[in-house]
Amino acid sequence: MTVAAGAPAPTVLFVCTGNVCRSPAAELLLRNALGPAAGLQVTSAGLGALVGEPVAPPMARLLHERGVDPEGFQARQLDPAQARAAAVVLTMTVQQRAAVVLRVPATVRRTFTLTEFADLLGLVGPPSAGTPGERLAAQVAAAGRGRGLRAVSADDDVEDPYRRPDEVFTRVFARIADTVDRLVPHLGLPHAA
Repeated sequence: MTVAAGAPAPTVLFVCTGNVCRSPAAELLLRNALGPAAGLQVTSAGLGALVGEPVAPPMARLLHERGVDPEGFQARQLDPAQARAAAVVLTMTVQQRAAVVLRVPATVRRTFTLTEFADLLGLVGPPSAGTPGERLAAQVAAAGRGRGLRAVSADDDVEDPYRRPDEVFTRVFARIADTVDRLVPHLGLPHAA
């Protein structure tokens, strides 16, 4: 995947249900960690989005504590064209992965759960050289080929904290942050040798 001059940057798309807790946290954490120089667009959407809503207050607080500003975020409904255009779609549950693929069958080879994708990237090794788009395309292809190296299970699911106690938000945020941190070396700028 080579990006032509003036073309939009390759996109990492996170998907959850309402797009007010899990997927915005993943989006904002990854975008913050990669920085603008990474050459990737990071976004999120919901299968049943609470369109226009901000990040849920408990998740916004946890993001602030990590130095990430959720101000201005608004929940968005998943658009099939958005999923088709994404370089990779990362869902929070196995069921959401199935729902994305059912709605947009063209995404089957590049839709993973967040945990599955991070685990697979850890198994397939470091990214190749090239543009951000080329590196991301190579990582997605390698993860797809590596799917047989690990079983998908309910353990891949990141639980939904919406309207639940703060301790659930804390647990979910910690899991998302840890998993996003594992993605950064694979998706970020290559380090000079």
